[in-house]
Amino acid sequence: MLKNFFKKIIIAILKLEAKLILTRFKPKIIAVSGTVGKTSAKEAVALVLGSEFDIRKSEKSYNSEIGVPLAIIGAKTGWGSFKQWMLIILKGIKVFLLSADYPKILILEMGVDRPKDMEKMVSWVKPYAAVITAVGTVPVHVQYFSGPEELISEKRKLVECLNNNNWAILNIDDKEVSAFRKNTKAKTITYGFSESADLAASNYKMDGDGIVFKVNYKGNIVPVRLDKFFGRHNVYNILAATATAVSLGVPVDTIREGIEQFKVMRGRMETIPTSTGYTVMVDFGHTEDALKNVLSSLRPLVSKRIITVFGCGGDRDKGKRPLMGKMVSKLSDLFVITSDNPRSEDPLKIIKDIRKGIRRKGGYYVEPDRHEAIKKALTLARQGDLVLIAGKGHETYQIFKDTVKPFDDREVVKQLLQ
Repeated sequence: MLKNFFKKIIIAILKLEAKLILTRFKPKIIAVSGTVGKTSAKEAVALVLGSEFDIRKSEKSYNSEIGVPLAIIGAKTGWGSFKQWMLIILKGIKVFLLSADYPKILILEMGVDRPKDMEKMVSWVKPYAAVITAVGTVPVHVQYFSGPEELISEKRKLVECLNNNNWAILNIDDKEVSAFRKNTKAKTITYGFSESADLAASNYKMDGDGIVFKVNYKGNIVPVRLDKFFGRHNVYNILAATATAVSLGVPVDTIREGIEQFKVMRGRMETIPTSTGYTVMVDFGHTEDALKNVLSSLRPLVSKRIITVFGCGGDRDKGKRPLMGKMVSKLSDLFVITSDNPRSEDPLKIIKDIRKGIRRKGGYYVEPDRHEAIKKALTLARQGDLVLIAGKGHETYQIFKDTVKPFDDREVVKQLLQ
């Protein structure tokens, strides 16, 4: 009770400070939302705009009612420390009263967890442009909604709040997102692989150790190469970033240099170098669509077997568990089912739900303990195989951290291989 009261007070104070900061400095706000790919898209937008403007992006996945004010203030979470939260509040006051300058552009990730979340945020955060990535076939975060339709309706409020001086940047290849054009007064830029997109990708292929494609906007064609990237979903991130730059008046043919600086994000199809004859890759995609993107991208590249370690988390993921089991069993040669978040629910219950979707016998293993599941997959791996460790990033790394000390992201896998 006291903890929740304290949290509400902190949120109210930070929101007030954030409002005052926005009123004083009037930065242009780029809001990035969607149920799939918004964090990666935000990073791409920040990289491209950062070469042209003074920007600030929200940290990690700071996209909630407390994360957005923190991003505006320029602070990191205080977690459970009363002292840290007081220091953050003091920083907010200092920024509002004493700062001489402030970023010209804020790139804010805006998420939805419950009904009216977006409605509350857009009541005081007024975006210059809204980037909507994708909804996907089975949207996540539906636990507190009556169904996917209500969640999509809540996401749509981000474009409904825009006026005719603003921009809606929409993924035309996602049917639900493309339909948002009917619900906004803003100018629109659509992006995707579709020829009808305002900003379209073409000639996509995987070439050696990366991907190549072309970006076409009003007859301006820009060739792009991204080393160490795999999969069409990375093209969408670049298209979203390019479209956002165009909305700010940046010529599309000057964006290439910024695009090609884009690096693989920590835990996003991140390859861990090993001295063994097989490859280990870490990906934090824990939704059915995100994991499908990864496995579909890897399937043509792996000459031997794909061994996947995956699981699901708490109550919000229940509806997609059988679908995830069905999809992974189709796209992996071997897989180990585990739990993303054993603290939130009985791991055996999570695994049982996943197994409902599996339509084959054999070729998979069950290991409730995530650390043991990873070790099992590495034990099964042979030369030429790829071991994909998929799941919620913070949970994955925290379990590693609790298991292997001193902790180092890359050293963890090396120690497991010994």
